[in-house]
Amino acid sequence: MSVGLYHYLYLGAALFVIGAIGVVTRRNAIGVLIGVELMLNAANINLVGFSRSGGGLDGQVFAIFVIVLAAAEAAVALAIVLQLFDKRRDVDVDRASTLRG
Repeated sequence: MSVGLYHYLYLGAALFVIGAIGVVTRRNAIGVLIGVELMLNAANINLVGFSRSGGGLDGQVFAIFVIVLAAAEAAVALAIVLQLFDKRRDVDVDRASTLRG
């Protein structure tokens, strides 16, 4: 059985929905970040799937660019979460409106 474009699209859609549900339902900032990373990886799977079906390398180059952006996003978001934990002693995103003491 060969893996076609629709397999990539279904997997990407499933991961995106799981990530979106995680972002919407989680109160913990780490859980929200994991949901965002799942959504970015779902987009990468779709980009690679389209690249594979089209025969070019454009989608794979965009996927590498998204991976670099996701790493930068994770570093900045983790710094914000650590600052939030330092100030509030929890990482509940519902109660975190500002980082001021």
